[in-house]
Amino acid sequence: MTDTLVDALLAAWRGGPAADDRALAPALASPEDAYAAQHALVAALDGHGAGAPVHWKSGGPSREGPLTHAPLPAAGVRPSGATLDGVHLRHRWIEAEVALRLARTVTAQEAVGLGADGAAALVEAMAVSIEIVDSRWQSARAAPALLRLADLQSHGALVLGAFVPWAPRDWAAQVCRVRIGAAGWQEFTGTHSLGDPAWLLPQWLRHATRHGQAVPAGAVVTTGTWCGLLEAQAGERVEVEFPGIGRAAVQL
Repeated sequence: MTDTLVDALLAAWRGGPAADDRALAPALASPEDAYAAQHALVAALDGHGAGAPVHWKSGGPSREGPLTHAPLPAAGVRPSGATLDGVHLRHRWIEAEVALRLARTVTAQEAVGLGADGAAALVEAMAVSIEIVDSRWQSARAAPALLRLADLQSHGALVLGAFVPWAPRDWAAQVCRVRIGAAGWQEFTGTHSLGDPAWLLPQWLRHATRHGQAVPAGAVVTTGTWCGLLEAQAGERVEVEFPGIGRAAVQL
């Protein structure tokens, strides 16, 4: 039944009808089932087969709970200023984030023993990122958690600003500004759920290498929202600014 679930998600990602979450919920019994579905879905979307994805999302609501992770299809990753032509979106929920880029390849053996300081030392650059959150399920954000996880944790597209050299920051004082369409700027300060975007790196790297494959140099992970989940509409322009890091924008 997992193959049926992946086929239904794949069709929805390609612009077909939303998948029936009520009918397909029994296909997943555990997070590992959902992660296996992710892998099959991204392999089909990107054709990377057994190769390692180079774009990821990772995060969670707090340091106390488990984090979730998802590889991202390359076709939905765009530079700042781009449109999202060719990306089939049903919803356009916005998350303002900071993305991190690895300086070198990380093996499974290295990932096992990584702590927060050691993992942060592997980062060479950071960028402002905008994640467009979407769902391929009929119940959208009300679908069961495992189904949302299988659907690449409700990913839609990722927009990356210019990368700048990585340096530790006072994240508690970091400002994030978001503007959607004709509305004014909204401002958030120190609102990352983990307190530091780099905190998740050890868990993400252990997840990404858990079957023995390495994460390649240049791999990018976007690290969770600073603004909660903001609703946008087709045709609107979204702008995000993190003073001291940079800006990103996308035309929906």
